[in-house]
Amino acid sequence: MGGEPEDSKFEPTRGASHRTECDMRGVAAATSGSVRGNYLLDNSSGETPRRFAALSELFDPGTIRHLEKCGVIRGWQCLEVGGGGGSIATWLAHRVGPTGHVVTTDVDPRFLETLQHSNIEVRCHNIASDPLPEGAFDLVHARLVLLHIPQREQALERMISALKPAGWLVIEEYDSASMPSDPAVSPGEALLRTHLAMMRLFDDAGVNRRYGRLLFARLRAHGLTNVGAEARVFMFDRNSAGTAMLRANYEQLRDAMVDANYITPRQFEEDLAGLDDPDFMMPSGILWSTWGRRS
Repeated sequence: MGGEPEDSKFEPTRGASHRTECDMRGVAAATSGSVRGNYLLDNSSGETPRRFAALSELFDPGTIRHLEKCGVIRGWQCLEVGGGGGSIATWLAHRVGPTGHVVTTDVDPRFLETLQHSNIEVRCHNIASDPLPEGAFDLVHARLVLLHIPQREQALERMISALKPAGWLVIEEYDSASMPSDPAVSPGEALLRTHLAMMRLFDDAGVNRRYGRLLFARLRAHGLTNVGAEARVFMFDRNSAGTAMLRANYEQLRDAMVDANYITPRQFEEDLAGLDDPDFMMPSGILWSTWGRRS
C-alpha cells in the first residue's frame, strides 16, 4: 500500500463502510483457504446466514448486557474482531453515535458489506496474523473467534495492545468440553452421533474446546484490571435458536464428517431428523464472557 505503515489502514476514520483493494484480495484468499486455515465453519457456505441469525438471537442479548456494563458511550472508538453477520457492530454504531466509530473485521467480511451506517468501517483482516494499531480503541470485542485459531495467544496480545489506556476488552468463547450431554445424569438429553463427530472434527482442526474457561486467567496474566467472567448455558429444544444453529453447523460439516468416517450418511440423516423430535433436548456448550480493562 505505497509505503504506508502496515497497520495504518486500521486507524479509525470517519466515513461510510467500505472495502479496500487489499481487502478484496483478502476475501479471495479467505475463500481459497489460504487465510482461513483450519477454520471449518467459513462464511462461504450456504448455511452461514442461518448460523449467523441463530447466533444473534441466542447470544446478542448477553453480549449487549456486558458491553453496556463497560460503559460504551457516544464518541467511543470500537473494534469488533470477527464481526460475522454484523449485529453487534450495528448495536455499537447506534451506541457510539455519529461522533464515534466502529471498525468491524472478518477474514471473509461478505456479510458485513450490507451495513450502511456511516460510522461503521468494514475491514478484511485475519487476527491470527495481521497487525492492529496500538492504543487506538476504547473497546475491543470478539465472540467465538479465538478458540478456532492456533495463534490465539498472539491474537489476544494484539487485541490488548490495540486498547487505549483504561480501554475495555470483552472476549466471549465456548467451553464445549466440560459439560456435554449426559443422558445418564439427565434422562432425555440427546447425545447425537453427529455432534460427537463434529467435536472430533474440531479437535482435528486444533480448536481449543475449553478455551472459554481459560480466559479469566489469561486476562489476569496479561495484567488487565477489573477482570471478570460469567458463564451461560442454554437448553436447546426443537424450536430454539440453538437447535437452528446446530442444524446449520451439522449440514455445513456433513461431508467432512462422512469423509473422515466419523459418521455414516444414514446416521447423519437420523440425527438431523431427531432435531425435530418434540422431546428433543440438548444442553449447549458453556459460553464464557470475560472482560478486563487495560491499565
